[in-house]
Amino acid sequence: MIEPYVYGDYIAIKALENGVTVIGLTRGKDTKLHHTEKLDRGEVIVAQFTEHTAAIKVRGKAVVYTKFGSIETSD
Repeated sequence: MIEPYVYGDYIAIKALENGVTVIGLTRGKDTKLHHTEKLDRGEVIVAQFTEHTAAIKVRGKAVVYTKFGSIETSD
C-alpha cells in the first residue's frame, strides 16, 4: 500500500539569480528546518509536500510554479 503523503502537491522552483536558497520546514509540534538546497541561475528543483515537509521557504530571486499558477519572489 502506498502511503497518502506520496501524493502530496509538488512545486517547481526556478532560480533567477545565483545563490537562491530553498528550505524545507517540518510538520509537527515544533517547526524546524530539515533540508536546504542552493540553486544557481537557471537551475530548477521540483519539491513535494510530504509527511515531513509542511512548508517550503525560498530566499532569493526565483519563480515558484504551483498548480495554482506561478509566483515570482521580489526584492
